[in-house]
Amino acid sequence: MKAKILVYALPALILATIHVAEAQQSKKVPRIGYLSPTGDSNAPGLTVDAFRRGLRELGYIEGKNILVEYRYIEGKPDRIPGLVSEFVQLKVDVLVLVPLTSIRIAKQATKTIPIVMVIADDPVKTGIVDSLARPGGNITGLSTLTRELSGKRLELLKEAVPGISRVGILWDVDNQGATISFKEYEATARALKIPLQSLEVRGPNLDLEGAFQAAVSGRVNAFITVRNSMLTRNAKRIADLAIKSRLPSMSDGTDFVEAGCLISYSSNAAENFRRAATYVDKILKGTKPADLPVEQPTKFEFVINLKTAKQIGLTIPPNVLARADKVIK
Repeated sequence: MKAKILVYALPALILATIHVAEAQQSKKVPRIGYLSPTGDSNAPGLTVDAFRRGLRELGYIEGKNILVEYRYIEGKPDRIPGLVSEFVQLKVDVLVLVPLTSIRIAKQATKTIPIVMVIADDPVKTGIVDSLARPGGNITGLSTLTRELSGKRLELLKEAVPGISRVGILWDVDNQGATISFKEYEATARALKIPLQSLEVRGPNLDLEGAFQAAVSGRVNAFITVRNSMLTRNAKRIADLAIKSRLPSMSDGTDFVEAGCLISYSSNAAENFRRAATYVDKILKGTKPADLPVEQPTKFEFVINLKTAKQIGLTIPPNVLARADKVIK
């Protein structure tokens, strides 16, 4: 009798064990690896906040139905290979990457982990994806067109500061993306017949004071900052040096203008990172990165800091001021 009970009970026990295992598997919480070029664990910054907001809007609650491993470059690009390797070893379900260097390293490190990029460069020209419509491989995301807006920035700077005769480009010579951007400015400047002066810096200890001394000595009367993680972390210092030198400044992000630089022209960074969360969501729900077209922004923001204009003794022409999407007073 006992044997018969065991015979009947055993299949039921096996089925129950299978159901429990399936239930546990179905409740697996996805893990995301997010590498931020700005901020740190104490002050993550606007882009991380925007990504988190995007996740919340899609119903994700960190620590409950999604886990996000945040890592910060903290102005030390030499940390990137190790941080990417750490994510791969953690076997995260999706990687969210921004710097071109990190995307290239991750592309070599894994062919299976989906990668959502928010890239300032053209991902096709740089060889990251096959095409915008059909990226192929395990990488998709957003291209912010930051580098492609160099011509528009020079034009706006020329209109905002009538009579400029020489423009300095402040950039990190060790950064791949910045190198691409500098070449874009060189090509545009030739077309606009505006002489450029390269204001080169390199980490880990940026000689920004030396760069501004070179700008003044070279009779630069306006400059443009090419953002990367190190220069972004020094946005306030750059703004203060520009004001001290009475130099109008153009940047490729509103965060620089909020720090005290004069003007910026770029896509909306917060919206870009909020949208990155939708890519993560689609991938977690089964869509392959290769089937998700790379998105590009359709709206750009022109921001002016009038307080800074007053400090450097500059009057922004009314027709330029009228076109601003945001004015800081």
